[in-house]
Amino acid sequence: WIRYIYGGGAPRFGSGRSGPPPGKFGNPGERLRKRHWNLDELPKFEKNFYKEHPDVTRRPMQEVEQYRRAKEVTVKGRDCPKPVMKFHEATFPNYVMEIINKQAWSEPTPIQAQGWPLALSGKDMVGIAQTGSGKTLAVSYLNPFISETLFFLLLYILTTSRFLSQLAAMEYGRASHLKSTCIYGGAPKGPQIRDLERGVEICIATPGRLIDFLEAGKTNLRRCTYLVLDEADRMLDMGFEPQIRKIVDQIRPDRQTLMWSATWPKEVRQLAEDFLKEYVQINIGALQLSANHNILQIVDVCNDGEKDDKLIRLLEEIMSEKENKTIIFVETKRRCDELTRRMRRDGWPAMGIHGDKSQQERDWVLNEFKFGKACILIATDVASRGLDVEDVKFVINYDYPNSSEDYIHRIGRTARSQKTGTAYTFFTPNNMKQANDLISVLREANQAINPKLLQMAEDRGGENIVKLWQQ
Repeated sequence: WIRYIYGGGAPRFGSGRSGPPPGKFGNPGERLRKRHWNLDELPKFEKNFYKEHPDVTRRPMQEVEQYRRAKEVTVKGRDCPKPVMKFHEATFPNYVMEIINKQAWSEPTPIQAQGWPLALSGKDMVGIAQTGSGKTLAVSYLNPFISETLFFLLLYILTTSRFLSQLAAMEYGRASHLKSTCIYGGAPKGPQIRDLERGVEICIATPGRLIDFLEAGKTNLRRCTYLVLDEADRMLDMGFEPQIRKIVDQIRPDRQTLMWSATWPKEVRQLAEDFLKEYVQINIGALQLSANHNILQIVDVCNDGEKDDKLIRLLEEIMSEKENKTIIFVETKRRCDELTRRMRRDGWPAMGIHGDKSQQERDWVLNEFKFGKACILIATDVASRGLDVEDVKFVINYDYPNSSEDYIHRIGRTARSQKTGTAYTFFTPNNMKQANDLISVLREANQAINPKLLQMAEDRGGENIVKLWQQ
């Protein structure tokens, strides 16, 4: 009957091919046409798998509200379940608990505590939480593997980086015997297509490569019932909105949709309104631009010519520490290569990563860094999101990024999962236009502010007044 309903194939991604005829089109996704769904003809599927633990049921609402206030959890929307404050309250299967126990987590993070019961109850949801809070790994990826009774479970996740996605899917997939694959650019298409042809229950994809496969008819999204949009703000920053809309048009409208973002600009709000139905929104902490409060932020106001000497002195101090795994962020690929060569020549255990390196080389470098064979990683913003290495202790912004949102995500590579870390930033006169935003981030996180940075912001304000007066 499965074959009868779907017109052939097993209930997995890629088991049936469909697509428009080949042709020449200018923009990605231009060949894709919006699907018109008749919900009466689609097979029904179950969304709600949540069974509230007796301890949660007995918990008075006064205690629930006290927990939410203490953890800075704000809930907007109807019928949001109570949070689970302990792992056993989530009633996970044994194979999931074994993985959680390996992580040595003491208790769920706030986004996990509130997000698990909400997502498992089948509701659409938006989660706004700082980088490193555990939102992607523990909520988006755990839920499919918990719902072991859902034979038709089919999951598409769109993310700007596949590093975290691949690790999460493989670890939980092995435990639950569900097949998964990662679809991303920079790697050969052949093995990814073969995975889809063999059939998978879970597909994790970046927008560009997924559009390629959809246009070529290598897969389709007719069976997708669970959609996660990860790092929504980042995808919009990178200009992926048209592709995302084309992709979502291919998915049945009665799906369950989860959206995750570290910030909540109006563009992300519009996506939520367009893609989600009667959703519940969970905010952790402030909605304005904010950094993880477990990170000590130190800003050194200097000139470009002073950076190299300051970096060497800083690394000498860091390398004397027992925990010294460090990421150094630079702005350009050329700077990344130059700095890596210079540091390796001087004997520092450094390796570099950026977008022009092959996927195989990037994987190898990340593996060397993750397992401590090289404790210094020099990177462009290719590593500012999606790279989840638990024991990064230091982040150094050799070059300040173009936006303060990217600053938040860069320093968020440390202090993962409620640990602590330190972020050093070299801030030059060329970055003056970012001074006010950086000061706001520092103040929100109760950090000491360099007087030179305050002076730079004042000078910038005076400069703007002069320009306005001249106009």
